Amino acid sequence: MLAAPNGLDIPRLGMIVPKKVIRTAVGRNRVKRLLREWFRQDQGGNAGLDVIARLKARGNESVLKLDFLAGLGTCKTCVLSRTSTLT
Repeated sequence: MLAAPNGLDIPRLGMIVPKKVIRTAVGRNRVKRLLREWFRQDQGGNAGLDVIARLKARGNESVLKLDFLAGLGTCKTCVLSRTSTLT
């Protein structure tokens, strides 16, 4: 996961789900739908962030959700610490 401040009041999500990791289009679309939903549910604390999620390994949905939310939390704290030291 990568994150950066975007200067807007809304969070934005970018996703990279390679064909080498998930072969079928149906599977890739399902993962993207799940990522969008989890991002939307946790949207309150993400205001002003651009987040890019890249899937590197295959896993089941519960592991994917835990990894995504943990990465999102880590990115939020990292961006907040970087922006607070700049101002």
